[in-house]
Amino acid sequence: MSEKASIIIRTYNEERFIGDVLEGIKSQDLDDIAIEIIIVDSESSDRTREIAESYGCRIVNISKSEFTFGRSLNIGCSAANGNYLVILSGHCVPADNKWLVNLVKPIQNNQCVYSYGRQIGNDHNKFSERQLFKKFYPEYSQIPQQGYFCNNANSALKYDVWEVNHFNEELTGLEDMELSKRLDNRGYDLGYVAEAPVYHIHDETWRSVRNRYEREAIALQGIMPEVHVNFKDFLRYFTSGVLLDISAALEQRVLRKKFTEIIMFRFMQFWGSYRGNKEVRKLSHAQKEKYFFPK
Repeated sequence: MSEKASIIIRTYNEERFIGDVLEGIKSQDLDDIAIEIIIVDSESSDRTREIAESYGCRIVNISKSEFTFGRSLNIGCSAANGNYLVILSGHCVPADNKWLVNLVKPIQNNQCVYSYGRQIGNDHNKFSERQLFKKFYPEYSQIPQQGYFCNNANSALKYDVWEVNHFNEELTGLEDMELSKRLDNRGYDLGYVAEAPVYHIHDETWRSVRNRYEREAIALQGIMPEVHVNFKDFLRYFTSGVLLDISAALEQRVLRKKFTEIIMFRFMQFWGSYRGNKEVRKLSHAQKEKYFFPK
């Protein structure tokens, strides 16, 4: 009897890329793994649901007013029938046809209970974000890994483990790291799988970039309260990030084309991180719309 993976995709107005995501899943070489696809949709007003239905996805709903990253995942996981919960962003396209098999293999082999795969950028991504992908998602795997970094844009979790360790529903982001820290503290192993890559497409406005890093900094205070970012840190991180990216852009001979973009991305990244860290506060329903639905 084959094992089953439930692929859970959170969506909100993802019509631009969701077809590519689902086509990438459709093209997987699954070996002996059966799959189901569950879309957790947050009141999309575009063709997201129509496209998902055309691929035979099962759709469950969460209202904007009730949305948090953790709550939407718990809803999707509750609807799942698989042994493995595969979590994929609505704008993360599998980069090859062994993505799924490689992502769940360490869990099947009892090497870890929570795995996450490599993320790479393409022409839709900002230059600086592609440098961040290289830093956090290297070309080599670590199974099990040291530390509890994890990212739910491309991850897999053993169902039995999630069943007694749900995602935190109050955080404004980083629900993956909060859970991975809990699991790490309880003696579970985590793993990074470089052989399970996706193209993580972030085609964002500058405000969206700032808001993303701000809400993650707010969430980080609940996970690592010892981390503080002051204005001097902002200046130091911003300067360092810009210089590193300029060096990479010079090497790739794209500095003239990417210079302004580099400055803007690093400013929004670290200004958002500084603001979020400094101004941690409980979000009202009105503020949730700003942070979670910046489009």
